[in-house]
Amino acid sequence: MNKKKTRVLFAEDEPALAMIVKESLETRGFDVTHCADGQKALDTFINNEFDILVLDVMMPLLDGFELASKVRENNNAIPIVFLTAKSQTEDVLKGFHVGGNDYLKKPFSIEELIVRMKNLLERKQVQQSADMYQLGQYSFNFPQQKLSFKENDPVKLTHRESHLLYHLLQNKNKVLDRSYILQKLWGSDDFFTGRSMDVFITKLRKKLSQDDQIEIVNVRGYGYKLLTP
Repeated sequence: MNKKKTRVLFAEDEPALAMIVKESLETRGFDVTHCADGQKALDTFINNEFDILVLDVMMPLLDGFELASKVRENNNAIPIVFLTAKSQTEDVLKGFHVGGNDYLKKPFSIEELIVRMKNLLERKQVQQSADMYQLGQYSFNFPQQKLSFKENDPVKLTHRESHLLYHLLQNKNKVLDRSYILQKLWGSDDFFTGRSMDVFITKLRKKLSQDDQIEIVNVRGYGYKLLTP
């Protein structure tokens, strides 16, 4: 039986480099889909399944950072490697801030790229087995952002719903500090972000409503508490 190939979405607008990287990865057993701009890469990502993303930073229509941000709105598990000629510390930090997992500066060797890709893929496999949670009669797959009730088909969570539920679970039967989670997920704890979080809490309550032993309660003045057996 043939081993399933790792599916790579590769976004790079420099034709010569794109051809070299694509062909080099394919000769090493990867299944590579190349896109020459960020918007095409986003459309391709939405309509197909991939195991890892390799993104150039400077691209037309959508740059790599913008593309990664949009990917992370719906998928927080897929590994992302940035390729860039930029070497400023703030650029590297921005790459990690928008959801990148690794950052490779040009020029680079194919061997180094492959090592980094394989490390991220192995880490993802470990994380997927570790980040499965039982929540009453629900199963929560954090990396895949899916919530399943008993044997029913899973419900897809948004990126923010998934992270909010994850933090509630990490503090189950304890108060999750409102200011902390607002800063963590929204970046501020002003009135408007607070209202936004209240909306997401309401959505989670609805999605968890099939199990009457699970409850998210509002602890006035402090935050929220996930009550579960």
